[in-house]
Amino acid sequence: MNSELLKEKNPDVYDMIVFCHLRWDFVYQRPQHLISRLAENQKILVVEEPVPADPDQKDPFKIREITPNLHICQPVVSDMESIGPYLRANLADLNLSVGWFYSPAFISVLDYLEFETVVYDCMDELSLFRGAPKKLVEQENELLADADVVYTGGKSLYESKKEKHHNVFCFPSSVDVAHFSNNNGENLEIPADMKNIPSPIVGYYGVIDERIDLDLLKKTAEKTPGASFVMIGPLCKISDDDLPQAENIHYLGMKSYDELPAYLQYFDIAMMPFALNDSTKFISPTKTLEYMSASKPIISTKIRDVVRDYSNCIMLVENEEDFHQAVINPKGNFVETYRNILEKTSWDVTADKMAFIIEKTLA
Repeated sequence: MNSELLKEKNPDVYDMIVFCHLRWDFVYQRPQHLISRLAENQKILVVEEPVPADPDQKDPFKIREITPNLHICQPVVSDMESIGPYLRANLADLNLSVGWFYSPAFISVLDYLEFETVVYDCMDELSLFRGAPKKLVEQENELLADADVVYTGGKSLYESKKEKHHNVFCFPSSVDVAHFSNNNGENLEIPADMKNIPSPIVGYYGVIDERIDLDLLKKTAEKTPGASFVMIGPLCKISDDDLPQAENIHYLGMKSYDELPAYLQYFDIAMMPFALNDSTKFISPTKTLEYMSASKPIISTKIRDVVRDYSNCIMLVENEEDFHQAVINPKGNFVETYRNILEKTSWDVTADKMAFIIEKTLA
């Protein structure tokens, strides 16, 4: 984060407003990668979900400046439906070029703001996540009807959305190879909370929620007492009581994007122990390419997009016996295969291609 500056009232004119269900300061993932790059050439306001209103606050409209071209707004309103009037009353200019949506839950803002182009970047099938409101499916249908361009975060999502919209483009999550590769040979110091964890370390980082197969993790740890299983990331929609506990399972909490390479360097094996359920049906994990950038052996459950794109270089498992065998006897050296995959993708290229499509649409 470049700045924590808070501004009262907003004199700025924005080229794009992004509506995002994820907090900018949460796990650094697709929205942060793309929007920070798009903001190099245009002024962008990212609008998050509401925060509770303070009745004593006379002027609740504030923005936080990340860079001169990238600002964050947490609307101080009671519900999602109030965001549209809130923005209409407080924005300096209402001639808006692009409205970019990460969640259909923001659809009501289109009743108050007009955009030349509406973009829906569908990174997850949010309606299948735990606790998702039933109306989210209807809201997505409305957003698809209003959207000029739809992007998807993986092939399975693309196949789903192309049946519902005429202008859909598949942009799987990409990677900043330089950030994770440590190609300069720098020996990153082992993080303090990993120093006393015995090797081999089988590590995961990312959100820990209903998408993680916690039972598989527990059974594999029991079956593989000589390995340490490290889970890095915040809990979401589950509690500490849901987490399996064992001497060789370690929960290190959330780490910043800048801290992750040091942790990843000290993984002996990287893992993606995802459950196979509704919430993972359409995922295309960003961390796959990040793990590859660090040249780590990777173990994953059989997520559809992982199987069809990376089955030639990732150890795929179905149960704790498969997982155990993969840990004690990791197969192959896939560094050259990783390199070939990574040469074909970058967040810079993805952002440029997305911007080009929007420019064509605006023209």
